[in-house]
Amino acid sequence: MAALTFAEDKPAHIASPEQYTLLLENDSVLVLKMVLQPGEADAQHHHQDETVYFLKGGHLTITEGDQTLNISVPDGHTMWHEAWTHQVTNTGNSEVIAIIVEARR
Repeated sequence: MAALTFAEDKPAHIASPEQYTLLLENDSVLVLKMVLQPGEADAQHHHQDETVYFLKGGHLTITEGDQTLNISVPDGHTMWHEAWTHQVTNTGNSEVIAIIVEARR
């Protein structure tokens, strides 16, 4: 695994400890809890291949490089995404809570 050299290469819980809590880390997975309050944004960060379960969904803006995506995520939504670097902003009026399970390589 390459050394982390840029801020955007940091895992979410290192780049944004105010929004991400480390729940479990071992040789197989990294499990995080993300909490974003209305109007709050995390710092740009990197995830390995991940499965995300939204306990509480909401309106989010996700920025990946020069692309921006505005989405509305329902409570209970589950998604999978391959490894990526991005930044998330809660653009809604309610707290967003997600559990993130990242595969370890």
